Amino acid sequence: MNRYRLSRFILPFYAVIALAYLLIPIIYTIVFSFNNSAGRTNTIWQGFTLDKWFNACQRPGICEAVGNSLLIGGISTLIATALGTAIAYALVRYQFRARSLVSLSLFLPMATPEVVMGAGLASLFFNLGAGYGYLTIILAHVMFCLSFVVVTVKARVQTLDPVLEEAGRDLYASPSMVFWKITFPLLLPGIISAALLAFALSFDDFIITYFNAGPVNTFPLFIYISAAKGVPAEANVVASAVFILAILIVIGTQVGSNLRQKRLLAIK
Repeated sequence: MNRYRLSRFILPFYAVIALAYLLIPIIYTIVFSFNNSAGRTNTIWQGFTLDKWFNACQRPGICEAVGNSLLIGGISTLIATALGTAIAYALVRYQFRARSLVSLSLFLPMATPEVVMGAGLASLFFNLGAGYGYLTIILAHVMFCLSFVVVTVKARVQTLDPVLEEAGRDLYASPSMVFWKITFPLLLPGIISAALLAFALSFDDFIITYFNAGPVNTFPLFIYISAAKGVPAEANVVASAVFILAILIVIGTQVGSNLRQKRLLAIK
């Protein structure tokens, strides 16, 4: 009996330890975003202040780096999501030669270490004579985000019943109308999830960006350069704001999904 009671506490205890381990860096970042640090370092607590939150752009280069990351992440996400959705739909709905090879090839960027992909792309761009900058970063980000989009949307396509699309065609709807009126709304939750994942991967990426950035400075590169003397409080402000925004998006999505389910149950 005592051994059984002890085993009941092992899993909750392990879960609490694991959760605390994951949350400690996030809590540290949020707490030190309110640190009243006057110098370049932000490793010692010097008092509480809201000044960094209201004047985050006072640190030279930080807002430019964040803007670059948002721009690159937005463009990369749009391209990767559009291409990935089309590829995922084709892999599930159509039969064609080399289908298995294409599906396997899409998993290679996910299994390839980022340092290998980053160095390989840098060599490719150099041999092509392309100058490093926004274009090379976007092309690199699209390449490794595409696989994650395909995998996410493909899982959603596989859950769709083809009978729904056949019913639309039986009612004399054109292929484009069937896609936009039936298929796309059903795929939209998966597409949104894939887009959010692609944007998070692009905004967060450092290794591939480092090899292909050239003179362009992104937020991860700014953090890497600043880390030698301690990440400034302004960088913690941006990181905290991104984390809080992501949590709000997840909560909003979950609440909206629950409300839609309640409406459907009420109609039934």
